[in-house]
Amino acid sequence: MSQKTEKAKELFKSGCNCSQSVLGVFCEELGLDFETAMKISSSFGGGMGRMREVCGTVSGMFMAAGLAFSTSDNKAEQYRIVQELAKRFKEKNGSIICRELLNGIESSTSPTPSERTETYYKKRPCVELVGDSVEILEEYIKEQQTIKNSL
Repeated sequence: MSQKTEKAKELFKSGCNCSQSVLGVFCEELGLDFETAMKISSSFGGGMGRMREVCGTVSGMFMAAGLAFSTSDNKAEQYRIVQELAKRFKEKNGSIICRELLNGIESSTSPTPSERTETYYKKRPCVELVGDSVEILEEYIKEQQTIKNSL
């Protein structure tokens, strides 16, 4: 497990939402201060405002990828990158949709976050999903650096 993966899991366990936990570990190297990263990603936890849509970890991964790879004129390339990252996450976890990832777990769309108890962490896959998104993006970034260095 990488240092970023460990740190992301720690962020989640300390109260950050899933999206914040992923973006937060990439912000410094991507030129974004931590406080701003927390604000930008704050709305994406729980599958976007606890609506159980796209997993917050995936949204955080996409935000970090945008900072890492996007330019003003490469929208098609950025969409390709997002689709590749989503494919990798889906291959590992079966879905990128929060409610599907929480299948069999009572999940409310109430705007009030669930209390983070020992039972919460035992039942929910969120901590592991945070780690998966970080690892997928780290791997992708390394692959792109290898390609760039070989040119």
